[in-house]
Amino acid sequence: MADMYASLRSNVGNLGQILGDTIRTHLEQPFLDKIEQIRHLAKSSRQGNDAAREEMLKLLTALPDDELVPFAKAFNQFLNLANIAEQFHTISRNCDELVCVPDPVDQLLGRMLNGRVDEQKMWQCLETLDIDLVLTAHPTEISRRTLIQKYSAVVDCLAALENPQLTEREKKQHQLRLRQLIAQIWHTNEIRHERPTPVDEARWGLSTIEASLWQAIPDFLRQLNERVEERTGKQIPTDIAPIRFSSWMGGDRDGNPFVTAKVTQEVLDRNRHTAARLFLKDIVLLVNELSMEEANAELLAFTNNSREPYRDVLRDLRQKLRNTIDYLNARIEGHSPEVDRNQIIWDEADLKEPLNLLYNSLCESGMSLIANGLLLDMLRRLACFGIHMLRLDIRQDAQRHSDVIAELTRYLGLGDFNHWDEHEKQAFLLRELTGKRPLIPNNWQPSEDVAEVISTVRLIATQPAQALGSYVISMASQPSDVLAVLLLLKEAGCPHPMRVVPLFETLDDLNNASHCMAALFQIDWYRGYCKGSQEVMIGYSDSAKDAGVMAAAWAQYSAQEELVQVCKRADIKLTLFHGRGGTIGRGGGPAHKAILSQPPGSVDGRIRVTEQGEMIRFKFGLPKLAVQSLALYTSAVMEATLLPPPEPKPEWRAAMERIAAESVESYRAIVREEPDFVAYFRAATPEIELGKLPLGSRPAKRRVDGGIESLRAIPWIFAWSQNRLMLPAWLGAGEALQAAADRGELALLREMEQEWPFFETRISMLEMVYAKAEPNLAKYYETCLVPEELHHLGVALRERLAVGVKAVLALTEAESLMSHTPWNRESISLRNPYIDPLNFLQAELLARTRKNEAASANVELALMLTIAGVAAGMRNTG
Repeated sequence: MADMYASLRSNVGNLGQILGDTIRTHLEQPFLDKIEQIRHLAKSSRQGNDAAREEMLKLLTALPDDELVPFAKAFNQFLNLANIAEQFHTISRNCDELVCVPDPVDQLLGRMLNGRVDEQKMWQCLETLDIDLVLTAHPTEISRRTLIQKYSAVVDCLAALENPQLTEREKKQHQLRLRQLIAQIWHTNEIRHERPTPVDEARWGLSTIEASLWQAIPDFLRQLNERVEERTGKQIPTDIAPIRFSSWMGGDRDGNPFVTAKVTQEVLDRNRHTAARLFLKDIVLLVNELSMEEANAELLAFTNNSREPYRDVLRDLRQKLRNTIDYLNARIEGHSPEVDRNQIIWDEADLKEPLNLLYNSLCESGMSLIANGLLLDMLRRLACFGIHMLRLDIRQDAQRHSDVIAELTRYLGLGDFNHWDEHEKQAFLLRELTGKRPLIPNNWQPSEDVAEVISTVRLIATQPAQALGSYVISMASQPSDVLAVLLLLKEAGCPHPMRVVPLFETLDDLNNASHCMAALFQIDWYRGYCKGSQEVMIGYSDSAKDAGVMAAAWAQYSAQEELVQVCKRADIKLTLFHGRGGTIGRGGGPAHKAILSQPPGSVDGRIRVTEQGEMIRFKFGLPKLAVQSLALYTSAVMEATLLPPPEPKPEWRAAMERIAAESVESYRAIVREEPDFVAYFRAATPEIELGKLPLGSRPAKRRVDGGIESLRAIPWIFAWSQNRLMLPAWLGAGEALQAAADRGELALLREMEQEWPFFETRISMLEMVYAKAEPNLAKYYETCLVPEELHHLGVALRERLAVGVKAVLALTEAESLMSHTPWNRESISLRNPYIDPLNFLQAELLARTRKNEAASANVELALMLTIAGVAAGMRNTG
């Protein structure tokens, strides 16, 4: 272990040294000395040296305006470089977020095939595995795309430098390249000048696939094949796709007025364009590789006994892909080109059938070795990404659909749909769904909002089914929410049955989810439509914001258990879609643990999970990192399916019910009932200033005039992570655990933590959050920014934090937080001397800008840089 950390520290030190040298060539030595002095003082301050802390604060508050930006930039970039060193450590030493581990798939196969699982069952599970990772552009990705590419190149240099065979000259070349990259990073502005559009966000998602996942998918499947073959002697099928990718970027219009039908159409075209471009690159390489003449009878007949049968087929595909790219370029530029479908790649079969023909011919002609190279990689990419690259989900708020129907019923003189009860709504919707005549009159002029919803469903009707994922209804609560969308799709003439997915996200809606779905399954027409399959989305962010993490987690668990039973009774295959964020407060945390802590029977070989914001980069930003993340997902879903966790004992459930009830009461007593809370939140965090940061395309609030309840979960979490109190990720939880211990239930809680994966994961996540929380820093923000009459609330919150820490340590019987996850503790301690000065400076700058509305451009930019730096240091911001 110590040796592992030595290499991490060495890389962090090397990158920091190069950054220092870079700064030294552009700024005066005294300034560099000051940066170094502040870093050392921050380290001493961490060890309880109050004099060092005072000295550091004196230096920070005395920074002149012209030094603010380079100071914030230096610490910000050091944290980014520390992240890079850690990412590299992860892939070079096989560590996941919590601990250094060997290949998880290999470990799992070893455990399963050791007599615990029948080999045939294992094969059946593997071949039908359906893991769908949904990339979303929640505005937590601080880093610009141009910088992300440079960070990736830094990792390549670190990898090259580990090669023991390097000559001195080669080492010098790689060190020079490192210095060049870090100089480029230093001279690039970290903060975007403009807020990204939804199309920019979608392009960012595509760049992750191109830079990493395009290579990682065939690499991972080759690795999986090797592991399975070693254990069973059999190979996995060529068209297996245990993991696929979908996206919300350009499809999620919930509360985002900038995502229109026109934007969605452009994103769909761009997705397809990227796939065609990347497949063309593969084909060009294959034309060079497949120069053989020998072929099976089928290929020879197909190519009229050509001398170069493989190349003939590939050249034809090459031309079709070029035509496809030209066609899509014209569409993206706003034209409506005519197209001969025989001359482009229109369906997946247009690519798949010729490639399979080549693959089978090579295998039958004794050239399997060649077939299983780049050609197999291409077939596996096609199985995973299709010709549309990402399946685009559409998401819209339930009320927007109701408003369309209500405006229509008012126009037709039928009354107001929004004022009808649920029974009347269902009766009307089912009458229209089973009727033959169209509902929408040709001469109807709907309002702008209604017209946009209708344009969206009409766009869906023109798209191939493979280009689209699910239609997600946020804030769903009743069967009529699902039927309303189905009616709109019918009216638009949608030729294929689209998955319509209710998203249950508040505490009440989660508690009611199974009743809603049971009522839906009792409708004969709907059972005919869903054809024995149903997807349901569980919202983590909003339920945690509504009820606190502990009560929300239990509501999510209970809702899933009940949904499994409802679907079992109705003989319907359930797929659960988990809307997890990057942070603990939004359901985040290591995916492997999260999947294994789901209720037994709820995974069953199928799962959808959102991957959000900067977590996409941390998990999938580099090919090797992506391979590791794909292996973790695959092993977790197989394990949860074939070796599910135990059913919770009745006494565990009863204890959890009490903890959930007490935690929600404790959480809401502050967030909803404390009259000073909103004022304290706005003063003690940079919530207002976050709105100025050009992070994502979506507004921070659902309603401009709303309070905390209308604030999106992301800025809510982001703001509290900036002042390091991390409040949403623990408020209510520790207090409820302490109350349980006070009732004499400590032995029961320890049993739950040791034997029940759900509870163990909750405690582990709490521990991580408590370790990241810094009450002293939060108190400094309060001193600088909060009116004195509100300080009582800060005192109360920090007391609650202390209660929670004490309760968790008593439960785990540990002397310090995260003693069982030293890798994570090391990661936090490496960053703290760089995050702390940014936090202290941020508080100072917030005070300056709030006192002086016309703050200088330097102060504004420095403030934005401190926000970006703290986000980089905390690693999961929203």
